[in-house]
Amino acid sequence: MKENKKPMQILMADDDEDDRRAVAKAWKTARAANPIDFVNDGEQLMDYLHRRGQFSDLAASTRPGLILLDLNMPKKDGREALKEIKADPELRQIPVIVLTTSEAEADVYRTYDLGANSFITKPVTFNSLVDLVQAIGKYWIEIVELPNNGNAN
Repeated sequence: MKENKKPMQILMADDDEDDRRAVAKAWKTARAANPIDFVNDGEQLMDYLHRRGQFSDLAASTRPGLILLDLNMPKKDGREALKEIKADPELRQIPVIVLTTSEAEADVYRTYDLGANSFITKPVTFNSLVDLVQAIGKYWIEIVELPNNGNAN
């Protein structure tokens, strides 16, 4: 973690409860210092980012500095949410890592065209997931210089 910086909030949007639980456990196992929140679909993701509805109590807090996004979710899928995030001047600087079961080349191209910062196929084993969490932390939190925890101001 960079010196003199508050830990960056991470947000994961994924409808699969088992995947959310596995990521939470991997986050703890990897001893990631950054807090992680979870939402179940693209609509909740946008509500969280805009501090609407059940997330209106977050209005005074900073937005997440990194989003982990599943593609195939109900209500609003990851592609739609990604397009909306990258079209919004207040949100588009937040890096979005697509973390999905898809290995389809069309999904890789489409999500990068929509503005994804990375495309990662979900690991199959828990140990690989822990390794991925550590790699995300190393690169996106320790190495890369990001704008003010995802806030344009």
